[in-house]
Amino acid sequence: MVQSPTPTAPDAAGVARTTAHLRATHHQEASQLQLRLDRLTAVIGSPNFVVLLTLTIGGWIALNSLAALLGFRPVDPPPFLDLQAVTTVVSLLMVAHILASQRREDQLSDHRDHLILELSISNDQKIAKIIGLLEEARRDNPAITNRIDPEAAAMSMPSDPEAVLEAIKELRDDVV
Repeated sequence: MVQSPTPTAPDAAGVARTTAHLRATHHQEASQLQLRLDRLTAVIGSPNFVVLLTLTIGGWIALNSLAALLGFRPVDPPPFLDLQAVTTVVSLLMVAHILASQRREDQLSDHRDHLILELSISNDQKIAKIIGLLEEARRDNPAITNRIDPEAAAMSMPSDPEAVLEAIKELRDDVV
């Protein structure tokens, strides 16, 4: 008897390779500007940058206050309007930069979510098949008393993703 080849199920390493490939592809598809933004995000998001920013602002205030105390004309006298203008512009640029970076990361997250959903649906179908085969083996085994198991029968049917989505929407509408 010739057996048909059975497809191999992905193992944990295969799933890890798939997600690594997803990240690598996402990185390769990025433009040079996006890659520069990613590097800048890494710098801006570091604790060292926060310390540097704090020291710079504190130094600016200290030097201008000290200049006024020593009788020199400060570059930016209190209430430090130039410092306020610079921090406002820098803040605006950082917000725009963070939003651009976050948008790109959201694309990767969407791909990952889609992969997880596909795997979950596939696993649900596989589990339903296994339960169905176990129930069939139980019924066909003369050593086991045949009985009706409505719970197993229900579990042997794969979930209907569309019905689950509709139920989620209805529950969400009830909560809101």
